[in-house]
Amino acid sequence: MTAIPALTEFPPRQEVRRIVTESGTSFAAGMRVLPRRRREAIFAVYAFCRIVDDIADGMMAPQDKVEALADWSDEVERIFRRVPRTPVGEELARAVDRYALPRHEFDLILEGMRMDAEGMVAPDPVRLERYVRCVAGAVGLLSMRVFGAWRGDASRRFGLSLARAMQITNILRDVEEDAGLGRLYLPSTVLQSAGVPSDPHLAWSHPALPEARRQLGQVARAQFRRAQSAARGHAWVRILPALMMMGPYDRLLSDMEADWTRPPERRPGWRKAADGITCAARSLAGQ
Repeated sequence: MTAIPALTEFPPRQEVRRIVTESGTSFAAGMRVLPRRRREAIFAVYAFCRIVDDIADGMMAPQDKVEALADWSDEVERIFRRVPRTPVGEELARAVDRYALPRHEFDLILEGMRMDAEGMVAPDPVRLERYVRCVAGAVGLLSMRVFGAWRGDASRRFGLSLARAMQITNILRDVEEDAGLGRLYLPSTVLQSAGVPSDPHLAWSHPALPEARRQLGQVARAQFRRAQSAARGHAWVRILPALMMMGPYDRLLSDMEADWTRPPERRPGWRKAADGITCAARSLAGQ
């Protein structure tokens, strides 16, 4: 068994597009507003993330997950030596060359996937912050470079704040789904404060869960505000894809904030695109 077959029936660029299209990602609208070359690069980054995330969340035995993620770690090494052996690796190698994408961020993504594969249950705040930096922050910083928006520290603040806000919003939305995988990403300090047990199978239906979600929701909202503040240091057109991606998550958090006892409704793709446009327009008006 291998997690990264060298050949597919599709050329590399088509294979990457297939992965993105079949994922049904809510990021699609944001990615598609990019010029062609930048869009192809962000598709490659997303396809890489989709593949390794599917390994971490899939039904493979734990040791098989370890080996599959090790295979992808080897592929990252090959990408940076310009000798990839997979279609996604070929597309990533082009993106790395074109936009000077740093190796460290890909290594962090894989570290985060290993944390997922090992199982995340009521992490302490330091471990949760590391996890979010790996699985979301790394993608955010890579994306800022692909977007052509990179401006050093200002972009780091924007990218990391937005990544934290979106990932924490995901965590708040997916408590029940994650419990089915034996995971609970709400931090131990929040669970203890609200009186929620750290067992995923007990936490998701506990009557105090809304209070725990509310407390963590305050962290997500603060991160959205920081991202919106940091966005002002960038040309609007350069961060338009990020704002389009921010919109659906900002709306999702607002829906949850209205009633923490009610599971959030899944919004269709056209509504998510509208949320993105609204977010971008609001940011432009605030500049």
